Amino acid sequence: MGCADGSGGGRWESRRTQARQVAEAVESLVVCWLTATQESRPRLPDRHLNALRTVRLRPELNLTALAEQLDIGLPTASRLCDRLEAAGLLERTVQPRNRREVQLVVTAYGQRLLADVTERRVRRLAAVLDAMTPAQRAALAHGLLGFHQAHTSGDGHRDPRG
Repeated sequence: MGCADGSGGGRWESRRTQARQVAEAVESLVVCWLTATQESRPRLPDRHLNALRTVRLRPELNLTALAEQLDIGLPTASRLCDRLEAAGLLERTVQPRNRREVQLVVTAYGQRLLADVTERRVRRLAAVLDAMTPAQRAALAHGLLGFHQAHTSGDGHRDPRG
């Protein structure tokens, strides 16, 4: 495989250099993203926002499915939902089709909070994009689309030296 015997090493190092550059850019993006999140009130940990967003996007989820979706244990998901419910952001209701199952619903207040966080993120990203040239914005959009496609197709999980 390429680098083990020294052949192909230049290509691997080039990809590693690109990966470092992307990592630096992503760190910058994450700071922008998290700063916008921290400006919202109430300020919620990312895990809480992610849970709310997940329930909003997949309203059919019950507590067990949410735990699986977030890759956390059921007790942790239950405590997370307790906190969101206490904050008025999430409701647990009886599933209409199966009265033994609890349905998770983002409240109107939770919807407003998610919309506020999204709007703050969009404004911050737009400010950064405004500082870029049209060619840089087009290249970024093209590159992110390619990254997303490679990642979601499963190709992004193979050994990059291969």
